[in-house]
Amino acid sequence: MQSRKCLSAMIIATLALASQTTFARQSPLQRSEIFDAVSGDVPTRASVHTPKSMVKKAVPGLAAVSDDDVGDSDSFGRNVKWLGLASMNVTLTSDCSDPSIGPGCQVLNPAGVVTAFHFDDLAHISLPANASHSLLCYWLSPVLTTTYSNPTGVNTVGFLRYSPTLTIENPVLDDPSLIDPTTGLPFAGRLITGMTSSERLEVPLPAGTTFTQRTRDSAVCIAGFMSRRQLVETYGLTDAQAKEFFKQPTVVRMNIAGTSRFISEADMIFGFRIVGD
Repeated sequence: MQSRKCLSAMIIATLALASQTTFARQSPLQRSEIFDAVSGDVPTRASVHTPKSMVKKAVPGLAAVSDDDVGDSDSFGRNVKWLGLASMNVTLTSDCSDPSIGPGCQVLNPAGVVTAFHFDDLAHISLPANASHSLLCYWLSPVLTTTYSNPTGVNTVGFLRYSPTLTIENPVLDDPSLIDPTTGLPFAGRLITGMTSSERLEVPLPAGTTFTQRTRDSAVCIAGFMSRRQLVETYGLTDAQAKEFFKQPTVVRMNIAGTSRFISEADMIFGFRIVGD
């Protein structure tokens, strides 16, 4: 009995190694697809050294603090506000002709051929003026049901990669003199920001294997997908413009891009909630 267990473990390890070797031989393009947009949610190496405000900001009932003290003095001590809920649905399948599937449907290429997908504005939340003081944060909960299938006679690796982004529309961004430093062009009323919610799922697939996997997780914001500080430090707005931004109505639209390979069906639901301060 013990020898059979050892033999099974060796077989599984050998298949996994062979699959990883096959994946390593794929073209650099297939291994390096990246869809992440600029995001202020997690500080980059450059922003770690950005001088923080030493101005102490008074908070009723609390001691005054600066960015140097707490990292985000604009939202310090403020209550969380519930600002809306939406859901973005994406389907990868062999036939998108059924109208009940919805607009977020991509026909899959044959097994072994990479399928790329990209959808804009699959869901949105419209925020009224003064919805938040200085910060827009997110909760994103993907629920994925994915069928991996390798109909070939050799071991391989199946993968699903996706990156959600947000399009932010606000009247302050209509100013033609404001240039988006991430594109070099005028904002024209909107900007695109990323979230720390991109995923790369890779599964070794022995020859002739098909199975369905269901995964669920959640990501919550850190610095926020939009804040006064991000508008100034990342997008070049003045302090006055950044404050005015939060006084105006804002529309948040959900987008997603990604790729898949050796997947025969995938249903992806992205629950999205916005909170502010």
